[in-house]
Amino acid sequence: MNKKVLSQLSELISPSKRELLELISSERTKYLTVVLEDIVKEFNSSAVLRSCDCFGVQELNIIAENQEFEIQRDIAKGASNWVDVNTYSGNNSPGIHCINELKNKGFRIIATSPHAEKTINDISIDQPIALVFGTERDGISENIISNADELVKIPMYGFTESFNISVSAALILNQLRNRLETSDLQWKLTEEEQTILKIKWCSKIIRNGEQVEAEIRRRILEKE
Repeated sequence: MNKKVLSQLSELISPSKRELLELISSERTKYLTVVLEDIVKEFNSSAVLRSCDCFGVQELNIIAENQEFEIQRDIAKGASNWVDVNTYSGNNSPGIHCINELKNKGFRIIATSPHAEKTINDISIDQPIALVFGTERDGISENIISNADELVKIPMYGFTESFNISVSAALILNQLRNRLETSDLQWKLTEEEQTILKIKWCSKIIRNGEQVEAEIRRRILEKE
């Protein structure tokens, strides 16, 4: 059914947009994901969201135990329309809930720390990777670190201990994307996943897109 839905939705957007969605969805991945824990500054979390879009990372996970997550739209540049944001909040250990859920999906949890011994290039990419970044001041909480599979750092050659979190995320995502591009791994979205994603994107582009999609699905079901 999804292919039929996409076919009809695609007729409601311009040919140039159809071509763009086709191209970008073919470069999307869920093999990499990013986790942000209690980021204080909206600028940083929004910049990471934008980097996820730029590097084709389809999902961003937000742990909001002590800090609410809000998008600074002039920084994100519309990335929230194209990247799926999963938020974990509440009083019942949302950080551990997030990490456990990712592990159950097959991700290795790679936490970033300036005190780690390994760099991202020392890490195997044979398994899906969830990159965790912590607060600007305190870094990742001990709870998350103790549940991480490995710690990595970005080598520094100056007096400053670390990069800004948004810069760190962009640098590491760039390295991982380059490694995946030259690997034999099946790390991009499947055809069905791409179809589902393009439906979602079409619904965002089209006015009242969700209602239009629902009506198309209803009509298809009536004919079947």
